[in-house]
Amino acid sequence: MKKIYLAALLIAFSVLSLFIGVKSISITDIFHLTGDQWEILWISRIPRLISIIIAGVSMSIVGLIMQQLTRNKFVSPTTAGTMDSASFGIMVSMLLFSSVGPLGKMSVAFIFSLTGTFIFMKILDRVKYKDTIFIPLVGLMFGGIVSSATTFFAYKYDLIQSMSAWLYGDFSMIMQGRYELIYISVPLVVAAYLYANKFTVAGMGEEFAVNLGLNYKQVVNLGLVLVALVTSVVVLTVGSIPFIGLIVPNLVTMYLGDNLKNNLSHTALLGAVFVLACDILGRVVIYPYEVPIGLTVGVIGSGIFLYMLMRRKSYE
Repeated sequence: MKKIYLAALLIAFSVLSLFIGVKSISITDIFHLTGDQWEILWISRIPRLISIIIAGVSMSIVGLIMQQLTRNKFVSPTTAGTMDSASFGIMVSMLLFSSVGPLGKMSVAFIFSLTGTFIFMKILDRVKYKDTIFIPLVGLMFGGIVSSATTFFAYKYDLIQSMSAWLYGDFSMIMQGRYELIYISVPLVVAAYLYANKFTVAGMGEEFAVNLGLNYKQVVNLGLVLVALVTSVVVLTVGSIPFIGLIVPNLVTMYLGDNLKNNLSHTALLGAVFVLACDILGRVVIYPYEVPIGLTVGVIGSGIFLYMLMRRKSYE
């Protein structure tokens, strides 16, 4: 039943998103659109809506995968350095491979994102103090180091203005011809669903998974590759959107339990609804100007994150 409510909210927010903007288009205009109105819908608002839904779904799913593999509900691309590593990779591609296209930038961002995620996992293996809060704090510190390096080199080589588009998530520049790369996330989300049971078993620990005949390292590596690829695609297309992969899976777990395959569809729907709601809020709060999605999600997401930290005892 909750899934029906989420689907209804997604449809309602999607329709609302198409008709919010500086250029006034009402629902009643849909049957007699002018040429300009049709161009705005087709070139700007429909691509924006598609990007919002795919970004919300994919980042929520990879956050759920990371939490399952690390057995820590406070680990996500935001708190494991994955997103910061992807931004660092984009900066390196602009610095060393300035002539490469979007796919080239995505490849470099993926390599750095995957490397950063593996480094975090190695740090996780070596940390003896496995407190629920301590692990994401280590990830945040690691991400802070990577982010500082990105900012340093961006200032040093006068790339800070160019990098700002990827350091802060923003859907306002999404339009036809500039968002299609995000479609790569769709088959990756499908792959996550197909491997959901294996990720669940891997999340129970290496010894348990191996006893059940699972190739533990292969499954974990596949999960990390999916996380790094999705994060790279979203950061390159939209920019960094914090906390989605952290708070959405936790909210679903609170009311649905802790089974990866059962939670996937709910996590996908809630992720899309959450990002859509934040985007709509950012477009109306200082209308006709717009608050970037990275800021809106960051403020709301950090508030929810703090709430979860304070309630972690009862949550556990």
